[in-house]
Amino acid sequence: MSDTAPGVRVDIWLWRARFFKTRAIATDYVSRKGVRITKNGLTRKTDKAGQRVGPGDVLTFYKAKAIETVEILEVGERRGPASEAQTLYRRLEPGA
Repeated sequence: MSDTAPGVRVDIWLWRARFFKTRAIATDYVSRKGVRITKNGLTRKTDKAGQRVGPGDVLTFYKAKAIETVEILEVGERRGPASEAQTLYRRLEPGA
């Protein structure tokens, strides 16, 4: 991803999208468990909370005894209400 392309740290995006209650918890989760990021058709696992993600990327991670697979639609500007957070992503079926 180039510096001019929209993007945000994966831990910040997970927090803004309300998958984690605090940014510290999101950072800790990514560092300990890792997140799979599919970008331009290539999937790789990262444990770096600073990894940049943007629209079109697909994240796969384990949450609440289930595997979450979501496509990022927007990076967002803030952590808003749940209704706003749900516009940042689209849930995908596992294996999609």
